Amino acid sequence: MTQKTFTMAGFTIGSLLGSYIPTLFGAGMLSYTSVLVSGVGGIAGIYIGYKLGSSFGN
Repeated sequence: MTQKTFTMAGFTIGSLLGSYIPTLFGAGMLSYTSVLVSGVGGIAGIYIGYKLGSSFGN
């Protein structure tokens, strides 16, 4: 797998988990908190995916 694949997978998973976490505390899926935490999760997912891609990728 290429580094781009790891990065995109990290972004997708991080965004989805980030947007879901506020719903566990009673916020809606499209609340400001959910959108904000989704962005933070996406950035964290990109970072983690990049690091995984550089250690496992070509």
